Amino acid sequence: MTTEKELVIDNIVTDAMATPSPAKSMGDPGITPLSPTHVLKDSEENEPTKHHYVVVVAIDFGTTSSGYAYAFTKEPECIHTMRRWEGGDPGVSNQKTPTTILLTPEKKFHSFGYAARDFYHDLDPTESKQWLYLEKFKMKLHTTANLSIDTDLHAANGKKVKALDIFAYALAFFKEQALKELSDQAGADFDNADVRWVITVPAIWKMPAKQFMREAAYKAGLVYRDNPDQLIIALEPEAASIYCRKLRLHQMVDLDSKTALNGYNPTENVGAGMAQGDRYVVVDCGGGTVDLTVHQIRLPEGHLKELYKASGGPYGSIGIDYEFEQLLCKIFGQDFIDQFKIKRPAAWVDLMIAFESRKRAATPDRSNPLNINLPFSFIDYYKKFRGHSVEHALRKSNVDFVKWSSQGMLRMSPDAMNALFKPTIDHIIQHLTELFDRPEVTDIKFLFLVGGFAESPLLQQAVQNMLQGRSRIIIPHDVGLTILKGAVLFGLDPSVIKVRRSPLTYGVGVLNRFVEGKHPPEKMLVKDGTRWCTDVFDTFISADQSVALGETVKRSYTPAKPSQQVIVIHVYCSERESVSFITDPGVRKCGTLKLDVSGTESPAARREIQTLMQFGDTEIRAMAVDVATSRTVKASIDFLSQ
Repeated sequence: MTTEKELVIDNIVTDAMATPSPAKSMGDPGITPLSPTHVLKDSEENEPTKHHYVVVVAIDFGTTSSGYAYAFTKEPECIHTMRRWEGGDPGVSNQKTPTTILLTPEKKFHSFGYAARDFYHDLDPTESKQWLYLEKFKMKLHTTANLSIDTDLHAANGKKVKALDIFAYALAFFKEQALKELSDQAGADFDNADVRWVITVPAIWKMPAKQFMREAAYKAGLVYRDNPDQLIIALEPEAASIYCRKLRLHQMVDLDSKTALNGYNPTENVGAGMAQGDRYVVVDCGGGTVDLTVHQIRLPEGHLKELYKASGGPYGSIGIDYEFEQLLCKIFGQDFIDQFKIKRPAAWVDLMIAFESRKRAATPDRSNPLNINLPFSFIDYYKKFRGHSVEHALRKSNVDFVKWSSQGMLRMSPDAMNALFKPTIDHIIQHLTELFDRPEVTDIKFLFLVGGFAESPLLQQAVQNMLQGRSRIIIPHDVGLTILKGAVLFGLDPSVIKVRRSPLTYGVGVLNRFVEGKHPPEKMLVKDGTRWCTDVFDTFISADQSVALGETVKRSYTPAKPSQQVIVIHVYCSERESVSFITDPGVRKCGTLKLDVSGTESPAARREIQTLMQFGDTEIRAMAVDVATSRTVKASIDFLSQ
């Protein structure tokens, strides 16, 4: 039931349909999200012929490592992961490359991945201070509270660069690599217009970070702003979920039986197959974040339905690197470590690479110590800085489980290494425990552990201990490539996830007729003899509300003056499910809805602009129509703070 009521938005009188729940799905167009800045053409051109892409290329832009994979739309079953990279690390064999980027002293792109790392490492220390080297920078999009187009990043030498430039350089690098590989295969230049691009982001990212990725893709020339559909933003655990439910028995390890599931029938899907209504959790443990998603499978098509809003946090494996850094500060002093990082940035990178390979050797039952090579310049610089040796510092520090070995290495006991993992793993386990305690999360048949960090035996054991056999824990064989392959599958069929949960409550501030006893007196405003209540939160969608793909929320807005060219409406959001006023605690302005009503002047006394918003996709999109003339109005939602 809908009720008509007079609403005023930022002094714009509007005739809004106060619908408590989104309108029912208007058929599933299966279209991908438009960018918030998307401009719709006039209605007669409104039905573009659906472009038939030749290939889908997915880019997994990770915190610690990145890569791409692709599949031709004619052979969707055959997913190709990118060619081998030059210069891989010892003990780390996968087809991803470190997410590291090097710019020249003039801030021009030089190289990415292993190439960037090796070149930077070979520079003379006096020279390397001029070059800009960046790593693990993706987390900045998650941790920056008011992310904007102008957000800065800091290179290893302390210099500032625009985050948008760095992300665009990285995406342009992947575009060039992928197109080169496709051209080599085709024996002719491959046209970018034939590629549908997919970029993966953590599910717990807010809209500004997703929009930032899209802006970077435009800047990189991956796709053009006037063809936003060519790029899909995919959510990492969703991609993993799509891939996992297609797993064959021989492609995974069942932790509870600790053997590869070489079942009786290798073509059988997960553990004798996913049955109708099966529920499973995907735990995506990456370098920067851990993302948890709960899905239910709906047969016969195998569509997926999200049962609880994505949750997680910044508990990726770089937390272990941070703990190692804190340990070094404890032994050698924060002042020295800070100084060393700036003065010998390449040697610091070397030290962290040495730590990385030892980190991968950590297991619950290890008894022999782990040796970490200290770069010569560390030992040398420390002596200059402090006037005594590294060995002396270790003896003097109260860190008893880290010793100095005669071969010039830091010798860590297995307990010392495990202690570095503990804070990060504790966070993940706490989060999982809370998730499994929720009423929506019962009867979970499988728990898929994916992402690079899922390879850690310490994490695997912790998850096993927590679950106590409540669900089967399954780890795909190519666990680091799970998201990449799933993202390709998602690009081939974006409508596979039919129902999602809104991560936040979204709405706008409106004026309602003042009701004695219902509205607080301090919110009363008298205008032309009528009593209004200000700051009322008109909810578009609530946090954790189920929303189907293609489902729309309808509102009508009217320009305050006939001459008005643009209607700007502030969008507010909150993590709480029920919000009464935009001034409630936890409610913040998170974006703007812009309706460009220029050129739609009509003789009608009141112009009604009907706005449709979609919340069921990986990005929020808006469309609008002038009701009197049925003409399309340019509508956009912008979440990046200006």
